[in-house]
Amino acid sequence: MVALEHNISQEGTMAHDTSSDSDNGIIEKPAKLLGHDKPIHEVLGGGKVADMLLWRNTNVSAALLAGMTVIWFLFEIVEYNFVTLLCHISITTMLVLFIWSTIADILKWKGPQIPDSVLQDSFFHDLASILHRRFNQLLPMLLHFSRGSDLPVFLLIIVSLYILSVIGSYFSSINLLYIGFLSMQTLPIVYERYEEEIDNRFGDIIKFLRKTYRRLNKNYLKKIPRGPVKEKKTQ
Repeated sequence: MVALEHNISQEGTMAHDTSSDSDNGIIEKPAKLLGHDKPIHEVLGGGKVADMLLWRNTNVSAALLAGMTVIWFLFEIVEYNFVTLLCHISITTMLVLFIWSTIADILKWKGPQIPDSVLQDSFFHDLASILHRRFNQLLPMLLHFSRGSDLPVFLLIIVSLYILSVIGSYFSSINLLYIGFLSMQTLPIVYERYEEEIDNRFGDIIKFLRKTYRRLNKNYLKKIPRGPVKEKKTQ
């Protein structure tokens, strides 16, 4: 009985909140983190880059993660200079190929096969296309919220950017780039697996911010006295 009464009271509270929102004439759609119903693979471009970020091709994703980790280790831990590291890699590669070719000629073995292209053009095309599309979507969105059309989301973006700037002051550029790469390698696949839970949590946060703003606007902002609005003279 106690549990039943508790459930009934919760349902009554939820119904009261819903009715209060409907009385204000506000019908809120469930907020999604990406803003639309497209799958994350399509949002990322739907090409090879999206497959890599979502670990559809495990070998390529793992190799890229290992390579970036080695680069981060050499620059941040070993404190290699970029030019020095590039020269050492080139010297080592050339020496290995030279020794391999010499031994192959002596022992009549098959020498190293040099591919015509290491990375395909489609990889860079897909990457540039995704960056171009994301930038064209992000910039208008920031300009839209900067006009104050959705104050809760505007404040959330400001706070997030401020937190990011504070975090950036404690890390070097290499560390930030590596953290950003790790985020690109992990966050999309986590969102794909737990999309419903993440969208529900994000929707609850946005709903709470909007409800708080409506209360603040009703109780305080609307009570601020304003001067008379001057009417424009019509000729």
